[in-house]
Amino acid sequence: MQNISVPEIRKEIEHLEAKELRDLILQLAKFKRENKELLAYKLFDASDEEYFIEQLKESIAEQFGQINRDHYYYIKKSVRKILRYAKKYIRFSKKKETEIEILTYFLHCLSKMRPDYSRNSVLRGIYQRELLYVKKCISQVHPDLQLDYRQELDKL
Repeated sequence: MQNISVPEIRKEIEHLEAKELRDLILQLAKFKRENKELLAYKLFDASDEEYFIEQLKESIAEQFGQINRDHYYYIKKSVRKILRYAKKYIRFSKKKETEIEILTYFLHCLSKMRPDYSRNSVLRGIYQRELLYVKKCISQVHPDLQLDYRQELDKL
């Protein structure tokens, strides 16, 4: 089976009727979990981005609370899992402001976590990488927002 490019798919979708398009979307939602999550975001959460961000922050905080802190191995695995989770939903949103807020909150939770992340090189690396990425994202938003986000980042 061959891979078809997005422009080719777009041209073909233009020829579909509304009912055929609806059936296609529902079939995609049934096929893969991530498709269903993206569709749920677009239908229910995209209109209220602030509520979406708050829900995501609560979920991240809850996941940080459930981390097994017996050994750094388990902490690293859990932190990576939380970061993958956050980035998946950031990808759904495609807004730099949402990305900055969520990753800043992730860094805040990681810095408050005990035992301290700085005692482990992998966790330190994750923190530094995400911090650099957030700084890069901040430079891409409106100058008024840059000041606010930089002040929030300086608190970390």
